[in-house]
Amino acid sequence: MAILKIAVLGNPVLRIPAEPVKNTQAPDIQRLIDDMIETMREYRGVGLAAPQVHRGLQIVTIEADRDGREGKLDAPTVLINPRITPVSDQMEEDWEGCLSIPNLRGKVPRNKEIEVQAQDRRGRTLHLSVRDFLARVIQHECDHLNATVFLDRMKSFETLTFLEEYARYWAPREEDGE
Repeated sequence: MAILKIAVLGNPVLRIPAEPVKNTQAPDIQRLIDDMIETMREYRGVGLAAPQVHRGLQIVTIEADRDGREGKLDAPTVLINPRITPVSDQMEEDWEGCLSIPNLRGKVPRNKEIEVQAQDRRGRTLHLSVRDFLARVIQHECDHLNATVFLDRMKSFETLTFLEEYARYWAPREEDGE
């Protein structure tokens, strides 16, 4: 396994829609998945999409220690060729960051609850119903597959802040329920 280089904002690979994976069992796909998991863990991410490591394929890895509606996901979870369906029109705006946009945070509106259909790394069909934080993570990572970054989803840039300033001014307010 190897730690892969993260593409940062400005790299054209982040603005090209990813291609579907045709053979989930191909050795190079399995190696890429292992490398993505190692890379995600190295950079302390909760999710990673293949375009972020310079691969234009519809692969997402997730390792978020929060519960979905149907319990915790296997850790790590691999989604290949994922498709998202919102369960309702209910949206929630909350903080997001991205390994491809280092040291920035901003509030992004997302569907509160979604259903996901994808293949796992063995090619088996997955059907997931998730909400809240896990739904946010999956939507964020799947956006990368469609050449979208979280900045594109922000309603305004008033909350856009450097990570250090987020920790200093915003995180304490969030913990106090403001």
